[in-house]
Amino acid sequence: MDIRPERGGRVTSLRLRGEELLDQGIGVDQPTAEGFVNGGAWGWDEMVPTVEATGSLSDHGEAWRVPWAVISQDSISCVMSCEGRALPWRLERSIQLGDVVRVTYVLSNAGATEIPGYWCAHPLFRYEAGMEIDIGARLMGFAEGKSGKFFMPRGEIDRARLRWPGGQSIEIAWDRQMTPYCGIWICNGDLGGYRQVAIEPATGGGDRPDSDEPPPMLQHGQLLEWWLEIRPL
Repeated sequence: MDIRPERGGRVTSLRLRGEELLDQGIGVDQPTAEGFVNGGAWGWDEMVPTVEATGSLSDHGEAWRVPWAVISQDSISCVMSCEGRALPWRLERSIQLGDVVRVTYVLSNAGATEIPGYWCAHPLFRYEAGMEIDIGARLMGFAEGKSGKFFMPRGEIDRARLRWPGGQSIEIAWDRQMTPYCGIWICNGDLGGYRQVAIEPATGGGDRPDSDEPPPMLQHGQLLEWWLEIRPL
């Protein structure tokens, strides 16, 4: 795994038996761009405190834009954190590499007023024609040049499996109690040529904190804790 703390804590590479699992993009890397896609939609980011731009909250939130602080690291683990600007949130992410990738999160309110505890995972895996995306039933691939996203009913799934034609396969599992929502994003050559699939568990629904399925609200000093794992199959 490779991570760039200064680039919003982005996981830029995740390899299984030497093969890259994450989409490496189309050569765009502009973190100061107004929108997420214009900034370069590749690798693995964390979306806090929104995905969809809303009110004072910018496109895909703030966590992918701000520099992250490295709290500790060694050859198999890394603990990092970042803080919000539009809202006083703080996110700490701990990654442990072993037989599985184990990621634990703590999202807290560092301010004096109530804020939404919204987080959404945003790992953009490589999309290939003929791959299997299994969320309890096989999904059909998107046509060339198309993209789309849909949302699973609250709490319906807590894992998904990706299988590539070359033989690599993984399972993504998550804390259904704390992150009961999940979106599935597939892009097959759209948005300038991206080819990616994302499994996106979240603390709230609808890609925004003010949806009809909002995340928990955090009072001053209150926090949420949850986990996510990626397992080879």
